[in-house]
Amino acid sequence: MALRPVRMQKVGLLGLRDDEERILTLLHDLRIAQVEPLSPAAMAELAPERGTDTLRRIGDEALRFRGLLSALPPVGSPSPQRFDSLVDVLEAAKSIPIDPEVGDLKREDDRLVTEEKGVRDLLGLLDKLSFYPDRLEYLRSASFLSFYGEAEPEALTALRQSLPSLADAQLIPGPEDPETTRFLIVLRPAGADALSRAAQSHGIRLTAIPALSGTPAEARTELAQRQTALASRRGQIAARLREIAAEWYPKVASIGEALDIENRKSEVLAKLGAGRSTFALEAWVPARDVARLRSIVQQATGNRVLFYAAPAAEEPPTMMGNPRGVRRFEFFIRFYSLPQATEWDPTLIFSIVFPIFFGIMLGDWGYGLTILLICIWMIRGFPGARFLPRIGRNFVKLIMGPKGMQQLAWALLPGCTLAIALGLVFDEFFGFPLLHTLFGTTAPVDPLHQVGPLLLIAGFLGLGMVTLGFALGALKEYFHHHSRAAIGKVGGIAFAWGIAGYGLSVIHYHSISPPFLPVVDLSFAGLAAGVVLLVIGEGALGILGLIDIVSHILSYTRLVGILLASVVLAVVINDIAVLLWHGLGPIVGILLAAVVIVGGQAFNVIIGVFEPGIQGARLIFVEHFSKYYTGNGRPFRPFGAARTHTVSSVTPDGTGLSGPILQDPVS
Repeated sequence: MALRPVRMQKVGLLGLRDDEERILTLLHDLRIAQVEPLSPAAMAELAPERGTDTLRRIGDEALRFRGLLSALPPVGSPSPQRFDSLVDVLEAAKSIPIDPEVGDLKREDDRLVTEEKGVRDLLGLLDKLSFYPDRLEYLRSASFLSFYGEAEPEALTALRQSLPSLADAQLIPGPEDPETTRFLIVLRPAGADALSRAAQSHGIRLTAIPALSGTPAEARTELAQRQTALASRRGQIAARLREIAAEWYPKVASIGEALDIENRKSEVLAKLGAGRSTFALEAWVPARDVARLRSIVQQATGNRVLFYAAPAAEEPPTMMGNPRGVRRFEFFIRFYSLPQATEWDPTLIFSIVFPIFFGIMLGDWGYGLTILLICIWMIRGFPGARFLPRIGRNFVKLIMGPKGMQQLAWALLPGCTLAIALGLVFDEFFGFPLLHTLFGTTAPVDPLHQVGPLLLIAGFLGLGMVTLGFALGALKEYFHHHSRAAIGKVGGIAFAWGIAGYGLSVIHYHSISPPFLPVVDLSFAGLAAGVVLLVIGEGALGILGLIDIVSHILSYTRLVGILLASVVLAVVINDIAVLLWHGLGPIVGILLAAVVIVGGQAFNVIIGVFEPGIQGARLIFVEHFSKYYTGNGRPFRPFGAARTHTVSSVTPDGTGLSGPILQDPVS
């Protein structure tokens, strides 16, 4: 389990043009190489690789098959098909005859969808016009226009007052409603612009009455029949597309995927260099996979490829290689900033420290159990979420998408578990000493009456995190051959321990001038050494960093502050509920107490997610990362994609060839 991203190596590959198609197919299926533009030194000996008419044909065919796949409904899971050459792919594409029929059906369906929407809109308008008793032809004429609107009584009154200034405008009100009144306005075309401005100024939306005939009821019957006919025809189209898909979809899906792969390969060609009979490419590859890549490519080409170490002036791309459990916390690191490939990957540290901070700040087994169950519900895919109030669902969507919420839930699970354990130690169950009430036991630790020891523990946690940050920073600067910067980081460690020792002495002796004991002597020695080393490493800016060191250590005392705030708020909620219960009688008091308990504790649960989560992450991002973390890494994006409908050229474990791969490209 490393604290570094996966080590990357830039390799170059020089091969024969006859093997180019084979090699690109292997790179695509292995998905371990990020192809880069050829270096200037190599390009000086070669010319840019250029596309051919075949590549343009591939692009056209790929576009054609994407259209077919979007029109045809998926049918089952077709068996993957193998294409042994590019000629086979193009010949198979040429053999598909369903384009005209599928295209006609899809265009007709799109037209019917548009008409269906128009019919639904008209039906909705006719429902609103049910108060109009006459024929709809009377509302359309070359000499006047008609509009439907809805408005609150105050806005409608204001619009009425504007009508005398319009050209012969008449308002036909609908049934009276205390909240919204429906109405019709009829006026000459010359007054349409003035009406529009007046309605807009009062916040009223008007809809032009379309050309319809008959009464609203008659028109509605006719439109309903048309809606049924449209739905019937769309059903016939869908049935025919299903018939076509049952016969052709597996083959179309396989050819479409093969064409997309060839299309992706053609996009890579712009980064290659080519000679009369050779080509060259350069790519970033995880160092652990270089030997495997070389072996497979040599096997496929009969050892006709030269591998070489390509010069790399730029920073390598970053590939994070954490194990599965730790990988779930990469979400937070990517949210902050992706690490550079040559610095520490702090995901492991975050995965250990964040749950500890979250559990300490929550510190209640009732809250911990509640949030744990909510996290499990989120991980299982939000079953029954449709029954939640819409306001709550929309609020959650504003914060984060479902996938992000699940990632967050996984990350909170260990923190909730620790909160439950600490809650049992503190005997805090929604702020109530449940264990003491049931069993008469005394809590080993009482947060409200043992603040001092808890603050001391938080301070030592802060000292440890600051020390670890400076240590990682010193190692990073050392590995990058920045000796003075490494000295400055060591100075930060010395000053942090010196100020901690001095502070503990002051607390113990209740004096800013404690007696000169060995521990105090070491504290002053650490302070002096820290100042000197910081000045040597960072110059005058090192003096300013002294204040940051002290503030960063003390900042970790917020772990206790947030814990106490949660405990006090829970106790206050419970006390208010008890007062209401005893003060307002058995019925009203119990009802109001239940409202206070449920509402107040629900609010505290929400705070119990946000405050420990945000503050726990902040303590790591600001007070810890600032000592060594740069970020702004470039993500590793290997060339290739997974195959679903076609057979890969490599074995499932990626260690050898699975069979024949694409032969020479079409000339």
